[in-house]
Amino acid sequence: MTEMIAGVDEVGRGPLVGPVVAAAVILDPSADNPYRDSKKLSASKRVKLAEKIKAESLAWSLGLASAAEIDALNILNATMLAMQRAVAGLWRTPQLVRVDGNRCPDLAMPAEALIGGDDAEPAIAAASIIAKVTRDAWMAGLAVRHPEYGFDGHKGYPTKAHLAALMAHGVTAQHRRSFAPVTRALGARSERIPGTGSVEGAT
Repeated sequence: MTEMIAGVDEVGRGPLVGPVVAAAVILDPSADNPYRDSKKLSASKRVKLAEKIKAESLAWSLGLASAAEIDALNILNATMLAMQRAVAGLWRTPQLVRVDGNRCPDLAMPAEALIGGDDAEPAIAAASIIAKVTRDAWMAGLAVRHPEYGFDGHKGYPTKAHLAALMAHGVTAQHRRSFAPVTRALGARSERIPGTGSVEGAT
């Protein structure tokens, strides 16, 4: 019997805003699975492949850790939590979990970390595609609510445009307050608004 392997990957460790998103995917080993790292694909290609993966995989699941959880736990522990949630959400139980990177979350089944796993293991690549498409869609929704930040362009990463928007408009409820650029923006804004402890732009 072929071993049932789940690939796990995450997206969103580096941005200043929003959740970290993990995905877990169990591919059908008898199918053609020519998936590759999501970062090497165009946005339109990722969206098409994400739908294909969801339709054809044996099981898939998402796990998120919010900005508040990232602030409370730190980004590493929040990432491990998102991965645990993704694996726990699979309706099939894998015999082995392969995780992109050099660290695995605590799981109920055997797991191994693979550096460069999104190129070496198709199930990890598939997970990276679903996670990336999901987080990009989340950021597009946030961009509608806060168009002044340009979230649909930089996806929350600390670009010059994002940092300038932070200083100009303040910090939203979805920003990660434990990340240094956001902490600095909070301090700068409080200095510019004497006598207030509030954060402009929060929703």
